[in-house]
Parts: sequence; structure tokens; C-alpha cells
Amino acid sequence: MPTLFSRVGARRVLQGAAAAVVALGLLLWWLLPLGEKPPRGTITFSTGTRAGVYHEYGELLRAELREDMPGLKVRLLTSAGSQENVARVATGKADYAVAAADAVETYAFDDRPGADRLRGVARLYDDYVQLVVPADSTVQSVADLQGKRVAIGLPDSGVRLIATRVLEAAGIDPETDITPASDGIDTGPERLGNGLDAFFWSGGLPTDGLQRIAKKPSFRFVPIEEEIVAELHDQPGPTRYYRATNVPESAYPMVQTGYPVATMAVANVMITRDDADPRITEWLTRTVIESRDGIGAHVHSAQLVDLRTAIYTDPLQLHEGARRYYASVKP
Repeated sequence: MPTLFSRVGARRVLQGAAAAVVALGLLLWWLLPLGEKPPRGTITFSTGTRAGVYHEYGELLRAELREDMPGLKVRLLTSAGSQENVARVATGKADYAVAAADAVETYAFDDRPGADRLRGVARLYDDYVQLVVPADSTVQSVADLQGKRVAIGLPDSGVRLIATRVLEAAGIDPETDITPASDGIDTGPERLGNGLDAFFWSGGLPTDGLQRIAKKPSFRFVPIEEEIVAELHDQPGPTRYYRATNVPESAYPMVQTGYPVATMAVANVMITRDDADPRITEWLTRTVIESRDGIGAHVHSAQLVDLRTAIYTDPLQLHEGARRYYASVKP
């Protein structure tokens, strides 16, 4: 027969367990925004080519979103890159995407459909222009590409936009002064020296597609001279987003052998549309910021995502959901 002390002990155990459950519930409530349950639904995220940074970032972000919003289904779409991503979001074929700021501005500059409906979620990291040639190439400058077989990126990519502008600033007509090819980062590295004399790439550092061939010095970078960047800045419109910088010597150490390479960079922005669900967008923005270190362990450029600069999504105004998130964490 149970004793008084055993009944009291059992009651205390039950009371302690109940208190622990309540405490856990309160903790979870406190950790969730305003005590809300995570939003549910389906979103489409447009990324990039499979060998590029956009797609890798998208896959890792989807995994993080699954942790934060188990009821949210995230569908990833590969794409040619920034230009296609902007068009997809603006016309409703995708809900979110990453795109370079110059491509976003170009879409509006050309008065394309839905441009006025585009909104910003977060400024992410910078893309660096990388002009790649075989290690034994005679090409030393952009002007030396005259008459060469040059990959300028897929037709709807941000690479195509930038490569065309860089060539023109150097006095080269990309249609008549070179033999243009549409290779991207997925095929360009393999064809270098075997059908291509050079290829352009614009992406975060380092890019997997280049790292695969950077284990030995089989290629080198051609500098994008500061004069070319200055020439682009003198033009009206989207080229104001380009800035002169260097590919740091640590990006591809076996290739650069301790030397930086002059180039230009442009900021990447996560974009959406004005009718995107505000709650999903708020939660997604939180995940983008809080997953920086986790994603950055695999995508080095994602380490540069910073709450202090993420709010600056120029040329787009912030989406209402993103604005709510930034207001909630404002010191």
C-alpha cells in the first residue's frame, strides 16, 4: 500500500513535470516572434545556375527555412541568373530571388512589366567580376580580347549584362569584335583553352565552379582596370552600382599566388514583390539574417550578410514584411 510520503513524492514529481512543460512552452513562445506560430504555405525561389553561388545559397537557405517554418514549402527554380530572376519575380513566376542591383535597376530603367511592384528583402553580399583566361594566355587586359573567343554569360544572366558593358567600355563591340559564346560558370571552366580563349563570370567569392579548377594554376585572372570602372560610372543609369575593388589574394590562393586582382563589384539584393505575404516575408528575412553563420560555413560570401547593411536594398524600397522584421530588432 502506498505510503503518505510516496504519494507526496509522486505528486511533487508530477507538479515538477507540469512546471517544466509550462516553462518550455513559455520559452518557445518567447523565441517565436510575438508568440506566433510559424506561417505556412508555398513559395517559389528563383536561384541561378547549379554551379553558381545563387543556387548553392538557395539550397542552404531552404534548409534553414525548413527549420524555422516547417509548414512552408520552398520550391527552387534554377535560372540563367540576375536578369531572369528579376523578370520572374516582377511577373509573378517566382516569389523571391537574389539579383544584382544593376540588373534590378536595368529592369526598371527599361520599363519592363511589373518593375514598380518589385520590393527589397535584404542586401546580401557583393558579386565580383572575374575575367578568366588560360595561364599561358597572351591576354593581359580587356582590350586584348579583340578577336578572341569569349564567353559572356547566358542571355538572361547578370554576367551577360556586366560583360557587355565592360567590353564596350574598353572599346570592344561584343557582337563584332569578339566571337561571343553563351557559356556560364557551369560550362565555361571546362571549355577554357578548348573552344574558349576567355570567359566572364560575376559572383560571390569564391565560386565553386572556379574552385574546382583552381587546385592548380591552370588559369589566371585578367584585371578590370579602374579606368573601365570610371568609364562605366560616367554613363547614365544602372552602372552607378559598380565600384572598383580587388579580388583578394585569399579567394583562389593557388591561382593568385598571393596577389590581389583589380576588378569591380556590385551588391546583391534579395527581392520579392509587393503582394508577397507579409508574415512569410518577415519570417524569411529573420532566417536570412540569423542563418548567416550557418550558411556562411558553406558559402563564404554569405558570411558578409550583416544586419546593419541588410536594410539598404537600393534601388528597391523594403517590402512591408521585411520592414517589420528590421523594426523589431532595431536597438
